[in-house]
Amino acid sequence: METIKGSQPLLSRTISMLLNRLSLILIAIVMVLFIGGKFELASASQTNAESEIQELAMCYALGTDAIGRGNLQEGKDIYSNCFTPDAVITAIFPSGASATSYNPNDWAKFVYSVFQGNGYKATQHLIGTVNISVKNNQASMSSYLHATHVLSDTSIDVANGTYVDEVVNKKGSWKISRRTLKLIDFLNLSSPASANSAASNSSATATNSFAADTSSNTLRTSQRPYIPSSEN
Repeated sequence: METIKGSQPLLSRTISMLLNRLSLILIAIVMVLFIGGKFELASASQTNAESEIQELAMCYALGTDAIGRGNLQEGKDIYSNCFTPDAVITAIFPSGASATSYNPNDWAKFVYSVFQGNGYKATQHLIGTVNISVKNNQASMSSYLHATHVLSDTSIDVANGTYVDEVVNKKGSWKISRRTLKLIDFLNLSSPASANSAASNSSATATNSFAADTSSNTLRTSQRPYIPSSEN
């Protein structure tokens, strides 16, 4: 009897130690699962953000090509999904001239005036090499541009450059708040059949398509925002 009584405190202590160790193991397992789950959620959130931001680059291309087809209103509607209402949009041309608008509607009018003034029948903007960096509710994005502007069946203007964007998340929606296009070239390409007829216009088209034309005021490029004369 004495032996049994003496062993009871030892048994109790052993059971208590085992329970404490089991508790610690369970706590460790829960923490690993919690931290791991949190990491997976963060990774998923980052991936979703980058995907949504990349869609903005495609959004702009679609809006611009709608304007290239002559549909200004469609272009404005698409731009509203790409930009914040007060977005600052700038284009810097190979000559060093620049044009800036302070909201997407004015930029749509500006693009429309350029395309119509140069006689484009259609445009196609290809976006590639997209690089995105996200930090909380802000992000930066850069992307390459290759754009084709159709003048006729045998003549096109081609532009290449880089978009540099500042992007913000407001109320769960990513939008471009600032976009700068830096063009590295703007060239006219014509088929051999039309080379002779296009030769006299090629240089003027490449130089003046996105540069200030003071005689016709087709395009104004300055440090001040461009404000089209027509209310579209």
